[in-house]
Amino acid sequence: WDNYLDLRLSMPAQPGQDGSCGNFDGNAENDSTQDIMSRIGFQVPQGELLFQSRAEIEITSTEEKLLRLCPPEKKNEGTAKCRAEGAAEGRTLQSCVINYCFGSN
Repeated sequence: WDNYLDLRLSMPAQPGQDGSCGNFDGNAENDSTQDIMSRIGFQVPQGELLFQSRAEIEITSTEEKLLRLCPPEKKNEGTAKCRAEGAAEGRTLQSCVINYCFGSN
């Protein structure tokens, strides 16, 4: 994907550590995408960004297809939660809903 970054971090567990891979408490049951989003939100807070600014979000044709495949109930639930977390309309909201519907945690 042209708008995707893969990276691997290796480090010992830190107090309060949490992220898209989970919270490293040894309990995979609380590491679903929905659980993670409920703990830390749909995106990294501005003050914690690794880079100085956010990249422009681009929704690919594959992601548009994923949005259409998301079950309506789950899509509506994700849309509501993403809006509650501050995701505006447009690509930011779409990206958040994709993560909610298809996060692979």
